[in-house]
Amino acid sequence: MPEQQPYEAEPAIAGTGMGGAIDLAASEATTLERTPGAPEGRGPGGGGPAGKPRSLWSDAWRDLRRNPVFLLSALVILFLVLISIWPSAIASGNPLQCDLAKAQDGAGPGHPFGYDGQGCDVYTRTVYGARTSVTVGVLATLGVSVFGSVLGALAGYFGGLWDAVLSRVTDIFFAIPVVLGGLVLLSVVTSNTVWPVIGFMVLLGWPQISRIARGSVITAKQHDYVQAARALGASDTRILLRHIAPNAVAPVIVVATIALGTYIALEATLSYLGVGLKPPSVSWGIDISAASPYIRNAPHALLWPSGALAVTVLAFIMLGDAVRDALDPKLR
Repeated sequence: MPEQQPYEAEPAIAGTGMGGAIDLAASEATTLERTPGAPEGRGPGGGGPAGKPRSLWSDAWRDLRRNPVFLLSALVILFLVLISIWPSAIASGNPLQCDLAKAQDGAGPGHPFGYDGQGCDVYTRTVYGARTSVTVGVLATLGVSVFGSVLGALAGYFGGLWDAVLSRVTDIFFAIPVVLGGLVLLSVVTSNTVWPVIGFMVLLGWPQISRIARGSVITAKQHDYVQAARALGASDTRILLRHIAPNAVAPVIVVATIALGTYIALEATLSYLGVGLKPPSVSWGIDISAASPYIRNAPHALLWPSGALAVTVLAFIMLGDAVRDALDPKLR
C-alpha cells in the first residue's frame, strides 16, 4: 500500500482590498479576521462579547458620565437633596426664631446672609427652604408621572373609545391656566402642609405626561416583537409591562426630569401669591414675597432665596436636557 501523506490544510483565500486575492494558510487567515487591537472574545468595538450589542440604557449612561453638564447639575442636585434631608448639617439655627431688633441687618459673624424684615436669619431660612422645594418637586413629579403614564399607556394601547375620551379630557385640562387655576383652587385651602399644593400640581400636570406616554406606546406597539408576543398568546398586561413599557418609558423620563424644575418654580410662584404654602412653613416663595417690600433697604433678603430658587430650577432643567440628549438616538 502506498504510504499515506500527512494532511495539509488547504490555503484560505483573503481579499487584498484592490480587487485581487492572495492565498493564506488557515492560521494566517484567522489572524486577519480579528480586529487589530481587539482582545479575543470581544467584538470589533471591544465593548462586549462579539455579537452582543449594548442597550439604549447602557449607551445613555456612558454618554451621561462624559457630559460635563450632567455632572455639574447632578452635583448641585445631590447637594440640594442632602441639605433637604439634613439641613442642620450646615445650618445650626432655627428658621422660625426671629429677632425684630436685627430686622434688615446685613451680614455678620455666623449670619452670612444677614436678616430679613422680621429679623429672621436669611441663611438658615434659605437652607431649610430647600427641603420644601425639593419635597414638592419630587412628589409632584412622581404623582404626575405615574398617573399620567398609566392613563396614556392604556389609551395608546387599547385605543378606541377610551383613547377618544382621554384625548378630549386632556384638551380640557390643557385649556386651564396653571397659575389662575392655582389661585382659584388653593385659595379655599387652609392647610399649611405641602399636600394641597402637590395635589393641585398632579391634577393639572398629568395631561402632558399622558400625551407623551400615549404617543410612545402607540409607536412601540407597532414593532415586530410586540406582534410576536401577541401571536404567542401573551396577555395584554404582560405585553404592556414586559415589552412596551421598557421601550416607551424614555420620553416620559425626559419630560418628567425637566418638569421637576418647573414644579419647584410653580410652588414658589403660588407661595409668593399667598395661595401655596403659608407661614409658619418655610419656603423660598414665602421669603421672596416677604422680602419684596424691603428690596431697597434689605436687598439681600430677596436676592439669596431668589438665587437659590434660580440655581435649583436651572440644575433640574440642565439635567433634563442632558438626559434627553443621551436617550434620544437621533441626537447622537
